[in-house]
Amino acid sequence: MTRGRKPARSRRSGARRGQKRVERPWKRVPWLRLGLVLLLVLGLYAAWLDMRITRAFEGQRWDLPARVLARPLELYAGQRLTLDQVVRELELLRYRSRAGAPDSGTYARAPGRLLLHTRGFRFPDGDEPARRIRLRFDKDRITAVETVDGRPLRGIVRVEPLLIANIYPARREDRVLVRLDQVPPMLVDTLIAVEDRAFWSHHGVRPLAIARALLANIRAGRTVQGGSTLTQQLVKNYFLGSERSLWRKFNEALMAVLMELHYDKKEILEAYLNEIYLGQSGGSAIHGFGLGSQFYFGKRLNELAPEQIALLVAIIKGPSYYNPRRHPERARARRNLVLEIMAREGVIDPARLDALKRRPLGVLKRP
Repeated sequence: MTRGRKPARSRRSGARRGQKRVERPWKRVPWLRLGLVLLLVLGLYAAWLDMRITRAFEGQRWDLPARVLARPLELYAGQRLTLDQVVRELELLRYRSRAGAPDSGTYARAPGRLLLHTRGFRFPDGDEPARRIRLRFDKDRITAVETVDGRPLRGIVRVEPLLIANIYPARREDRVLVRLDQVPPMLVDTLIAVEDRAFWSHHGVRPLAIARALLANIRAGRTVQGGSTLTQQLVKNYFLGSERSLWRKFNEALMAVLMELHYDKKEILEAYLNEIYLGQSGGSAIHGFGLGSQFYFGKRLNELAPEQIALLVAIIKGPSYYNPRRHPERARARRNLVLEIMAREGVIDPARLDALKRRPLGVLKRP
């Protein structure tokens, strides 16, 4: 019976052999271990990017230049101002002469009187609303300030002050911040129709659009098509810069998805409207549609005509290449393409398309 029993050492080695047979597969497969490590690294990297996004967007998003303003034009009965002097002040502020002064930023002159549609402005001591008023003059004096139906206005009507200079922070970027509810719906609709038709439904990226753009660029041997959503464009402008590389595109896509997890579409759209790069004024970068409207047309956003909205959206594709002051023919061709998209998508009446395409660019010679 003793000869039939296995030694204890033999039994232990057999047990060890059994243990080896049930080793977990991930300990024997190097690529699987590598994959787990990469997933861990990617998760940590995504968490760092997520923290970077939320820190930037939940604090002060932009460093705005300090603005040096002139004394505002004050209008009241009895003030010593001639009609010519008031008109000169308005022209410095880029008010336009229009019959009936229908829109803010316009005036209509007649002998001895002036119909004026002011712009709203936020003064340190309170907001001055946009309104239509009538001024009456007698030689070198304002004799009456009235509503358009002839009721006298008491107190002082202030017109927005002239901007004299900007004092820039370290980054020489300039912008005029606008809220989404201050942006004309036509501009929002045009932007989405041209740049990202699926904006309201995607989650930051559109994989099929990226694949189509990549295939088109490979076939052409150069960049001929982009697949970026508005969210990706915002990430690129705000965080990443203009470097062209696969690593930047990877970061752009990942950060776009993370951004959409934290912020709703309206917040993202408002940030885009204030961040997008639209050109250069000397050493200062022009960002956002609020300032772009003033830089190119001397108008506020709510004063823009459809063809001017089309030009602003057209410039996004290449602010230098489509610079309307340096390359007016390129800018006109691109603007007219945007107008065609606006007509096709129902943003404007197709019956107006040909007339709008014939209109001049209407850009200021100098900002």
